[in-house]
Amino acid sequence: MTADAIERAFAPARAAVEERCIPGATLGVVTADGRRAVRFAGMAALVPDPEPLTETHWFDLASVSKVIATTTMILTLAEQGRLDLDRPLTDAIPDLRQYDVANAAERRLTFRDCLAHRTFLPAVEPIYTYGSDPERLRAFVLQREWRHGPPVYSDINYILLGIAIERLTGAPLSAWPLPPGLAFGPPPGPAVATEACTWRGRVIKGEVHDENAWALGGAAGHAGLFGTVAGVLGHARGLLDGSASPFLLDAIRTRVHADRTCGWERRFAGWHGGDACSPETIGHTGFTGTGLWVDFGRGLAWTLLTNRVHPTRHRETGILELRRATGNAVIEAFG
Repeated sequence: MTADAIERAFAPARAAVEERCIPGATLGVVTADGRRAVRFAGMAALVPDPEPLTETHWFDLASVSKVIATTTMILTLAEQGRLDLDRPLTDAIPDLRQYDVANAAERRLTFRDCLAHRTFLPAVEPIYTYGSDPERLRAFVLQREWRHGPPVYSDINYILLGIAIERLTGAPLSAWPLPPGLAFGPPPGPAVATEACTWRGRVIKGEVHDENAWALGGAAGHAGLFGTVAGVLGHARGLLDGSASPFLLDAIRTRVHADRTCGWERRFAGWHGGDACSPETIGHTGFTGTGLWVDFGRGLAWTLLTNRVHPTRHRETGILELRRATGNAVIEAFG
């Protein structure tokens, strides 16, 4: 974990910041024995007030919420015997499509189906355009007859899982205990800005960027978690060092559908984690410009946190190429 090694690993992100492809970036690397290295550069915000990025800034993790929070919660409840991964969601949500009990395909979806995106549900739906009451929108999600299609990566899968967690625990997702450096918003510290949102009429900072998560109350199964680089690395180390349960580790490392495990992606050709990582690598990305990768073969994990949607998502930032280059650079420097 030398200064030279982390500088070499951070070189692609530093170049992206200097070339103004992205406002700011933080790279964190951790090993199974707890050694860490962090580098950051650029701006936490450009508008309305410029703000330099620091190591203590909180990032909107976007869909990385799916693996750090929702997947962990579901697998914990399964290990406790409070749900069966291969049973239907209706065990937790009996009123799912309750007006068509005999025929509704949604009632046959299992927890594992949703975790691995092995369903017919669409990728996304502008749920926030259907109203402003979070409970009414949850009811809409549960009673809607969703259009069918081939299995795709779907936010709807995880919105349903989030509702299932709330039903099983009797509490909102935000009540789930989280370690330091991870929190459902608003975060308890300086936040990185995301988009100048045309719908909300302001630059989003310290509140969830995802419109559906915001409309559902700020914390949903697919988005809403914030994290510092230390918080994300802490979660990664818990996967590497054996402190996570064998049940959870087996579930997140075992392929279920295509290149997906319960929650995570496993390495495949052309993925965001780069080509240099071992075949035993899992990862996940977030729309705001975040990502986390865990290489079990090398006992190494890294997170690249950026605000690539600031001040707008409607421009090309080269985030895929940056993520791949960073993954390759991390393995070259530390692997």
